[in-house]
Amino acid sequence: MEFLSQMWSLLGLLTILQNVLPTQLLSLLHSLWQSLQDSLTPYSYFDVPEFLGSAAVEPNALYRHVQLYLHRSLLLSSSPPPPRLTLSLPRSAASPAAPAPPSVSLSPNHSVADTFNGHRAVWTHHADTLQDSLEERRSFSLRLPKRHAAAVLPAYLAHLAAAADHLERSSRARRLHTNAAASGSTAAWASVPFCHPATFDTLALDPGLKARLLGDLTAFAEGREFYRRTGRPWKRGYLLHGPPGSGKSSLIAAMANHLRYDVFDLELTRVATNADLRALLIQTTNRSLIVIEDIDCSLHLTGDRGIASERLCKRRKLHAAAAYDSDDSSSDSDDGAGGNHHRGKVTLSGLLNFTDGLWSCCGEERIIVFTTNHVDGIDPALLRPGRMDVHVRLDACGAHAMRELAQRYVGVGDHEMLDAAEGCIRAGAEMTPAEVGEVLLRNRDEPEAAVTELAAELKARRNAADDDLHQWEDSAAELSDGSPTKKGRKGMGWEGKVRILGRLRSLTKSESGRR
Repeated sequence: MEFLSQMWSLLGLLTILQNVLPTQLLSLLHSLWQSLQDSLTPYSYFDVPEFLGSAAVEPNALYRHVQLYLHRSLLLSSSPPPPRLTLSLPRSAASPAAPAPPSVSLSPNHSVADTFNGHRAVWTHHADTLQDSLEERRSFSLRLPKRHAAAVLPAYLAHLAAAADHLERSSRARRLHTNAAASGSTAAWASVPFCHPATFDTLALDPGLKARLLGDLTAFAEGREFYRRTGRPWKRGYLLHGPPGSGKSSLIAAMANHLRYDVFDLELTRVATNADLRALLIQTTNRSLIVIEDIDCSLHLTGDRGIASERLCKRRKLHAAAAYDSDDSSSDSDDGAGGNHHRGKVTLSGLLNFTDGLWSCCGEERIIVFTTNHVDGIDPALLRPGRMDVHVRLDACGAHAMRELAQRYVGVGDHEMLDAAEGCIRAGAEMTPAEVGEVLLRNRDEPEAAVTELAAELKARRNAADDDLHQWEDSAAELSDGSPTKKGRKGMGWEGKVRILGRLRSLTKSESGRR
């Protein structure tokens, strides 16, 4: 009782002194008391406020890093767990169709411990209500052993920032952007959530090619220090080329999902000028894929080269339309040809500056992807290293990819019909992954029928290829002046040669149509 009485007396004396003594003197006494405490404590303390400056307007990036790090790395895995946590679930995340887990954060004025390189670090969350206001000032404080704080702090903060960056990249919602048609106003992007299911695990690719692509993409994403040290812009170019249905669009989606990047699908036919193209580039974000599909049919160049390119593009569209009248909804399909040709004012020079000029360096960690069905229709200036660094040829479905698709679609990996189908592929029969996937998809409830139909289709294509080869040989022999004809005559007039050349041309068109 005597001790409590003395404590009450001391508190009363302090209250009286606080009312009597000048404010400046009280502030000085408080500073002296804090200095005495700091000299006696074995710890160093570091404050991380939510906002910077006295105006509290600019967000503190380190506060966000600490918040992410504590949420994912400590709060859900620490043992024992903190005595009090705050759970929250935004209304937008409470959809029954796609329920999201609640967010977990450290409650105000509670602490959680961490260990780094054998040193114990303690984080405390503070939330102070401002006087005469409902506004809160939030911050974290970090406690480290005073003897090791100077050596531990830089490495610990670097570790925390790297972990937070990885967590933010893996958890952030991603978007698919496309550019709106230019209508006199500034070029802009519109976006929807990016939810494409393709991954490298679902792609039917050659194992060697898949491993090379994964290695290159991972090295790029982790190459911040390398690009900074070498003075190169942190960007990379990919050219995907191959026939329609070979999986170019699916590969782009798998790349975006692997890297957790946004996708900017640039439609050049909607861009009016080079200035609009630069404006769109500036609006793209870091950690993104910038995609231009069917690049050979999307750019109108001035002069004879542009006219020739336009004619070539039209011919290819007609061939593609005649040869591929299939359902575009197959998971491994691509668009056979680009949109209608547009006589815009975007030039080759503007596109070159877009890919590797000074304006291309206005952001970092970006990948530019061109796709084409006909690589020979692209100006070589666009294909050199520094613009298109990695060239990926996606061709007809190989034996390994065919078996992988059969296993994934109908659960059959070993079957005599698959052996027969593989033999046809090795003999020269060709089907794109989209075509193989469509045969398996429409028979997905009958695996036996699926692999049988697949083998029959490949056999028919092999026989057709053999027939074309024989007609080629016969026509080439008849075209030669000294070769015997079917009637036993040697040589032929110019009319006969014209007929043979016409036959060879028709064979060429039919072969290109199948491919």
